[in-house]
Amino acid sequence: MNYNVHDAKSQLSKLIEQALAGEEVIIARRGKPAVKLVACEPKGIDSIWGALKGAALEPGWDAPMTEEELADWYEGQDETLPENAR
Repeated sequence: MNYNVHDAKSQLSKLIEQALAGEEVIIARRGKPAVKLVACEPKGIDSIWGALKGAALEPGWDAPMTEEELADWYEGQDETLPENAR
């Protein structure tokens, strides 16, 4: 369906619903098609990890921190942490 910019502004919610339903929504400027409104693919955690596939992550990157690493991590933070977080 084609809409001019003025109509698109006043009916944006309706146009979004149409796009989410899979309809093609074209917005024209000065009578010429300018943009197409389309639904986005949902970005779940799987797609985020998929995007990292092949990234340079060292083996064991997700291993628990050692006591020394934890001490370095928290160094100087005692003054800023609430009492119950120390």
